[in-house]
Amino acid sequence: MGENLSGHHADRIQAAITSDAAAKSALVASWRRSSNLHRLDPADRSPARYLTEFELGEARQRIEPLVRAAQSSLDRLYLAVGGVGCCVLLADRDGVPVERRGAPVDDETFHCWGLWTGSVWNEESQGTNGIGTCLVEQRALTIHRDQHFYTCNTGLSCTTAPIYDHRGDLVAALDVSSCRADLTEAFANLISMAVIDAARRIEAENFKIAFPKARILLAPVADKGSGALIAVDADDLVVGATRSARLALGMTQQCLDKPMPAADLLGWAKDGPEVLAEAERGVLQRALARADGNVSAAAQALGISRATLHRKLNRLDVHRSH
Repeated sequence: MGENLSGHHADRIQAAITSDAAAKSALVASWRRSSNLHRLDPADRSPARYLTEFELGEARQRIEPLVRAAQSSLDRLYLAVGGVGCCVLLADRDGVPVERRGAPVDDETFHCWGLWTGSVWNEESQGTNGIGTCLVEQRALTIHRDQHFYTCNTGLSCTTAPIYDHRGDLVAALDVSSCRADLTEAFANLISMAVIDAARRIEAENFKIAFPKARILLAPVADKGSGALIAVDADDLVVGATRSARLALGMTQQCLDKPMPAADLLGWAKDGPEVLAEAERGVLQRALARADGNVSAAAQALGISRATLHRKLNRLDVHRSH
């Protein structure tokens, strides 16, 4: 029975990749890469390849800041999907899981499937699969059961989303995998929404860590949940942007390498003397707020006389609450 299944799956893949379907189907294109580029055989049952403990430690160290930023999101995602027999994997850009969440009762099963830290799930090693194909195509996807290239992986359902760092570079993939036979493709699509949301939360947290002294602003884009964030320094200059923000606002790294006023980028820019007046008005209002409306205390904090502060307040039409 197993040999018949293996032969049927291999024949199905071979028929697909020799047709013109690869031009129309991303899945068949991945099968073709697996067969023609990586020279893999769908009937191969070789066990998953694992890194040594030393190699795994090095892989984890390379994305350690991201791993730290991901902890709470990994926990939340596992709470959402762990009860239905899924495990959560955070893999590096080479397709190696460096962090994992799973129920102890399922550990033996998942380890047998290779859904474990240190295993290698790039497309070059495993053919079409959630982690590897997500990293190649740089998009969220689900590889459900017989969509896998290897026959031995057709019992798995894997939903994966890419993760980009603070410079917009692909650095990791977040995966939820299950080997339950009753997990439907429709339910896998629901899991996909949770995975994408968690990946964006990880990106946002990592972005905040990368710019600890900056103000983090949500870019004015139609999709408010896209994770389009920009980092602005004390001088209101843009110093960073997530990949979503870069795509939405047409920004390149070259743009960010030069000083860029946040107001210009966000469409808030104004011309003329009113720009300076507004800036000065803001300084005065903040000084008064900190001094609880006491003009003398505010003037002292600003290093100017009380009379000078009064003149500025009148000229700029700043109303005092006290």
